Amino acid sequence: MIRSTLLAVALGSMAPLTGLVAQSTQPLPSTVATEHVVLVITDGLRWQEVFRGADRALMGKAGQVGDTTALLRDFWRETPDARREALLPFLWGTVARQGQLFGDSASGSVARITNRFKFSYPGYSETFTGFFDPDIDSNDDPPNPNTTVFEWLNRQPGIAGRVSAYATWNAFRRIINGARSGIPVYDGWDRGAPPAVDEATRSLQALYGSTTRLWETNAMDALMHQAMTLGTRTGQPAVLFIGYGETDEWAHAGRYDLYLRAARQVDRFLEQLWAGWQADPRTRGKVTLLVSTDHGRGWGPEWSDHGEKVNGAEFIWSAAIGPDTPPLGVRRATPTQQAQMASTIAALLGREWRRAEPRAAPPLPIFRPSPAP
Repeated sequence: MIRSTLLAVALGSMAPLTGLVAQSTQPLPSTVATEHVVLVITDGLRWQEVFRGADRALMGKAGQVGDTTALLRDFWRETPDARREALLPFLWGTVARQGQLFGDSASGSVARITNRFKFSYPGYSETFTGFFDPDIDSNDDPPNPNTTVFEWLNRQPGIAGRVSAYATWNAFRRIINGARSGIPVYDGWDRGAPPAVDEATRSLQALYGSTTRLWETNAMDALMHQAMTLGTRTGQPAVLFIGYGETDEWAHAGRYDLYLRAARQVDRFLEQLWAGWQADPRTRGKVTLLVSTDHGRGWGPEWSDHGEKVNGAEFIWSAAIGPDTPPLGVRRATPTQQAQMASTIAALLGREWRRAEPRAAPPLPIFRPSPAP
């Protein structure tokens, strides 16, 4: 019954979404305190777990769980609020209290993709450009013909040369079009680590080369996180993209236990990053962190899958925390789109992406109102 109710609410919210988002534009802030924007995407993490926590129906045979006792101990709680905080304590203990979250589909805060394909390359392209390109219809597509907001920002005065990307999946070199954009993209197994210039980076290169590859095109989150930490230790980029991939890989494998544990680890990584930025006087109070996913997943037995024919895979979620985002918590009755992320990134740095790309959606409604004149 609960599942049916949630599904009905979510599906009932789909039809008017585009119009509502189009009408929900807000004036861009006249000034911003943000100097660094970090976009983090954890691939294929469902809104259901983000807002409801672990699904009891999947914590056994249905989710290929061997040690059910340990999984219940770590992630099962009696209420959805307690379950989600057990799974994602930084997201709910810090971001939800100091920032904003979108995508609780059962509360009228539907967040969805606009591309019909419901898988990764189209989703990332939509996120990075602000619009759906129907010609991007395969994960094996060639380098993105569209200019992303990252590429555009990488040419702007004061930002040029200060944009970088780290990811586990080796497709980002094509999605961001690193060859054309000039953005350093460290992704996959073959070039996931920054250049070896000292003992730490040489050791990391060796780990990338010697780690057993569970997935040929997707490296491990922990390796990529270390690569990003080493690559940004001398200075925080103005724009940084971080793409974690294990949530999607373990879901496709049907391993609900490892899917949950991968999500929990991403939350730990975010907590570490946020604490580091706030402890560093160079970045304290100057970083906005955006967190989202590239697509949703199905319901019930289809939880592990996504794609054009999978009902529910169009629903996503997003979160924001930073100096220009007031602490409004979970946004109610606020429909949003994946396509709004690109303009949001630019607006946080005082730029208007839609002037350069009119097809892009407006920014997410995260900003602190400008003071009255």
